[in-house]
Amino acid sequence: MTSQRAGFLVTLLRRGAPAMATATSDLDEGMADPAPVSALRRMRTMAGQVDPAVRDNLLLRATRYVAMVPLAYRIVAVLGALGEFLAGGGDSAAVVVVAALCVLLNVLGLRWLVRTAPFHGGAMMRLLAFDVAFTLIAYLVVAISVPASSFDAAMQVPGKELLGGIALLTLVLGLGYGAGLMVLSIPLRMLAWWASTGMFNVKQGFADLGTMLGVVLTATGALVLLGLGTRLALAYGIRNGRLAERARQHRALHDSVLQTLELLALPRQGEPERQLEEVRRIARAQAIEVRQLIETAQRESDEEAARPLGEKLTALAAEMAREGLRAQLVMAELDEETLSEVRQLAIRDAAREAMRNTLKHAGTDQVVVRVDEEDGGITVVIRDHGKGFDESNRPAGFGISESITARLAEAGGRATVESSPGSGTRVTLWMPR
Repeated sequence: MTSQRAGFLVTLLRRGAPAMATATSDLDEGMADPAPVSALRRMRTMAGQVDPAVRDNLLLRATRYVAMVPLAYRIVAVLGALGEFLAGGGDSAAVVVVAALCVLLNVLGLRWLVRTAPFHGGAMMRLLAFDVAFTLIAYLVVAISVPASSFDAAMQVPGKELLGGIALLTLVLGLGYGAGLMVLSIPLRMLAWWASTGMFNVKQGFADLGTMLGVVLTATGALVLLGLGTRLALAYGIRNGRLAERARQHRALHDSVLQTLELLALPRQGEPERQLEEVRRIARAQAIEVRQLIETAQRESDEEAARPLGEKLTALAAEMAREGLRAQLVMAELDEETLSEVRQLAIRDAAREAMRNTLKHAGTDQVVVRVDEEDGGITVVIRDHGKGFDESNRPAGFGISESITARLAEAGGRATVESSPGSGTRVTLWMPR
């Protein structure tokens, strides 16, 4: 059965904040195209169609926090209205009790929102129904309990609760529910005036209509901006995630297959049979590495992930020795918990690329790798005494800019490459704790 599509903006206005759980459907990179466009055009794109049947559970749970704003508003506003009532000479136990209950229920509502339990739509609807019923009853109780002379001041206490309720329904259930409670407040106000004075006055019913309409419009605007902003952020996240994945795949190809092909293409001296055997050895090693890369999607095994940085670099030195590069590892004593796994892997992979560059271009088969704690982080220096190169004339290469510099930057670190003809090359990797 095919799901019926609907506009995201329409869905948002009809269903309230929980409709943001559908924001992940029908997203593509075009929505987050960085090309400059008008704000209205961007908003129209974000308000495009979604599949209401597709709901992201994490987003659905997060939407409940939208209700915290009107609940917090009611606590502050009700206490403020009570203070003005008492300061103006008001004296009604019913008003104080109603204010206390309003504050208590809103505090309990905030506590319910921040609990760790999963989201349940049925429980939310029951609580909202109770909230509306309490607000209406509190409005009438205060009206019955105060004389006409203090009616306006006293009604500000349940009135603030009612305004917060209108905003709450608009945000949580949609524009229709908030507008419905606003319309219901008109006869409610008339009834409250009649209960206090014994007279029926139509004009009293519309006394606070402008304020309530402003609350509805404000809550609706906040809902729209929050929903469209969430969808735009998701679109940017998806786009950037895809770009990062492509860069990772490019690095993987460069660091494995391309490196091996370039190494095989280098001129070699020696007997043909020995050369052929060396080519076979490299090809076998590369085939194993590529197979592991495909099968695990470049994720480290649990055993590898558990290794500290020192063991990772030691294993890397052994790996490079099999490829013909002798690496002398000089390492200070490090705290195994100093760096996160992501940062350790970034250092290891960048060091591998630097060492392979030495093997390919430096004209030497020796390199020194020093590891130490420095400047509030870990520093790894890869130093060779090969032929070096002129940094000013070095063309932008994928190996340095992507496999070394970008890899460190993605994990929060930095990398520098220093070289000059005849003086070798020094690659410095630094990663903060």
